[in-house]
Amino acid sequence: MFEEHDLAIQHLLTARRLVAADALQQAVAESRAGGRSVARTLVALGLIGQPALLQSIADHLGYRYTEQLPEVLTMETTGLWDAEFARSRGVVPVEVSGPAVLVAAADPFDPHLCDDLAFRLGRPVRLLVADPEQVQLLLRRYYGGESALDEAVHGLPAAPDQAPGAGALSDTDLEKMAGQPPIVRFVNLVLGQAVRDGASDVHFEPFEGEFRIRCRVDGTLRDLPPPPRSLALPVVSRLKVLAGLNIAERRLPQDGRLRLKLAGRFVDLRVSTLPTQFGESVVLRVLDQSAVRMELGQLGLPPAVQAGVETVIGRPHGIFIVTGPTGCGKTTTLYSCLRCLNQAESKLLTVEDPVEYEIDGVMQVPVNNAAGLTFARALRTFLRQDPDIVMVGEIRDAETARIAIQASLTGHLVLTTLHTNDAASAITRLVDMGIEPFLLASTVEGVLAQRLVRRNCPACREAHMPAPETLAALGLGSGEPGGAGFQRGRGCPECEGTGFLGRVGIFEFLRMTEPLREAVAAGATLIELRKMASGEGMTLLRDAGLAAAWAGEITPEELLKFA
Repeated sequence: MFEEHDLAIQHLLTARRLVAADALQQAVAESRAGGRSVARTLVALGLIGQPALLQSIADHLGYRYTEQLPEVLTMETTGLWDAEFARSRGVVPVEVSGPAVLVAAADPFDPHLCDDLAFRLGRPVRLLVADPEQVQLLLRRYYGGESALDEAVHGLPAAPDQAPGAGALSDTDLEKMAGQPPIVRFVNLVLGQAVRDGASDVHFEPFEGEFRIRCRVDGTLRDLPPPPRSLALPVVSRLKVLAGLNIAERRLPQDGRLRLKLAGRFVDLRVSTLPTQFGESVVLRVLDQSAVRMELGQLGLPPAVQAGVETVIGRPHGIFIVTGPTGCGKTTTLYSCLRCLNQAESKLLTVEDPVEYEIDGVMQVPVNNAAGLTFARALRTFLRQDPDIVMVGEIRDAETARIAIQASLTGHLVLTTLHTNDAASAITRLVDMGIEPFLLASTVEGVLAQRLVRRNCPACREAHMPAPETLAALGLGSGEPGGAGFQRGRGCPECEGTGFLGRVGIFEFLRMTEPLREAVAAGATLIELRKMASGEGMTLLRDAGLAAAWAGEITPEELLKFA
């Protein structure tokens, strides 16, 4: 903390008589012996609290002190200057207040900093004194932070940027560019950092003036240090070489797969390329092999929901549906069910698009639309393969739905997924596809709707009272006792300043009872089904989310994203 300003801090503390002279001398001696700054040593010894120290520094410099910087910054502020400038000067714009900009500085002692920033922006600047660690966290979060990845970016070579379809480079040229050591190292560093951060996807996005790289961590995209725009083609070519794709084909989408050793372990990545106006966009899905090894008990299902799911998948026939948006963990849930069912006396078949994880003892079939192997055709063939349990990656059309129903009627257990907002919507969605309600009533055994929501960081979460409009949107009043239990993460090194660490599952389980079967067969509406299921004990997604918010697991703001 302010290592370069030890002498100034000593004079300040002496002049303001904040620390006794003998105690200050002791701190100076220990700081020299331990290689730490005087400020850090004083705080560590308990001779002065960090807030009191920072407040005195702010008073001495004539700036304002803030104990807690905002955990979320807007594009209006972070876009005031680029990442290189922010990191080089150690400054984060935290608020635009009228014509002035409030800026948190890692080194507020710089006498020219305020004037330099005001000159660059052409508007008044007011500096804030804050915990330097908080400033560094915001710098890393919004501007990338200095790392091996930054060094790799600076060391990248220059390269010609070819327009899509220009055809000026041969296959040999592209392979040569993709094999340059700096390009290879940069791609490895990006993928390695993504795996270490627990990313589910890595996006390489070319635009007219920049080549953007982002990782999706806990459902939210984060920027990584971007390489020069001119290196979009070599980087994309390197990814295509790794995935075994045609590097010369830049006019059509391509799909591939690769396996690399990153961050000390082997990782499978699914690769998708898409031609855009300014080059090829590439998205890599990180396939976490731990999903295959997860038991149902590790998914975070409430006890009643887990018991219901185990009952449904324990039946000899019927359909079990897992529903929710993309990225909510449906595949993980289905694989956990398959793990429970994968016994020597049963034959399991799956049809997936594509096969993401390999499971010992399970026959897995990838969809191949180009060859005519669709979900429906594979499922139709499955019925001649004497299976006990069938998993259909997704029901996308009426034909697949009808064959799945036929399979369940002929004594098979069918596991599948749909994309709907809640459990009851899965029934009405199948009816909309043209499936007769009486068939659904006799075959569907249960529907599990789920979401993955960012979890409050356990290391830094604290009491939080949401804004009145947030409470109103959730149907709560500010005076309700439940509001006292809300929490949010303040931001700390553990969560890299985001306030979130990992995700928690929110579940809604609809068990088909006799009254519900009669209602489905009679053509009940979505609202009627939802009301009846809720009356029979089903916990709605919104209520399950509220329970998690009251328990301090998630913020009410996160709940509003799906409730």
